Amino acid sequence: MEKKEELRNQTINLLKNLANEKVEIETRLHNQLFQSTYWKQAKTIGITISNGIEWDTKLIIEQGWADEKIMVVPKCIPEEKKLEFYQLHNFSELETVYFNLLEPKPVESNKVHPNRIDLVIVPGVVFHSKGYRIGFGGGYYDRFLAYYNGISLSILHTKQLIEMMPIESHDIAVDHLLTEQGFIK
Repeated sequence: MEKKEELRNQTINLLKNLANEKVEIETRLHNQLFQSTYWKQAKTIGITISNGIEWDTKLIIEQGWADEKIMVVPKCIPEEKKLEFYQLHNFSELETVYFNLLEPKPVESNKVHPNRIDLVIVPGVVFHSKGYRIGFGGGYYDRFLAYYNGISLSILHTKQLIEMMPIESHDIAVDHLLTEQGFIK
């Protein structure tokens, strides 16, 4: 079985090759998400600010605001290797941090306790049909999901799915995977 780093790098290259189709794929992913029961029933939604090869989340956040949902975004706390979520009212409440990531400015926003988040959209690079994922290697979401009680889902292209993945004891699966073709059963 291939190592996580190799799988991550192969899939990142694959995603770069989808650049010409990216907007069309994102439109399909977003439409699937917005029509889902999970989206419609959630009042508070946690989501990262996309970067690089990731699927665009800014449009998801804007739709959340239009749907009068409370949109919360994570801030990494490297000393503790954990995520804290803050309500986002507009994109000016974000700042650029390490690795060029956009995160909330805690002084300009309210922290939201994880038990108030109904749905969290978890980023990832490589996925297994059982909900396990390989992200960017920090383990922040696995730590978060270990005590999160709401619904978790990831959005991905079917080309990000693999049949065999190294799964470690600290890996936590997301509840649902949403592809451009719909939810994986």
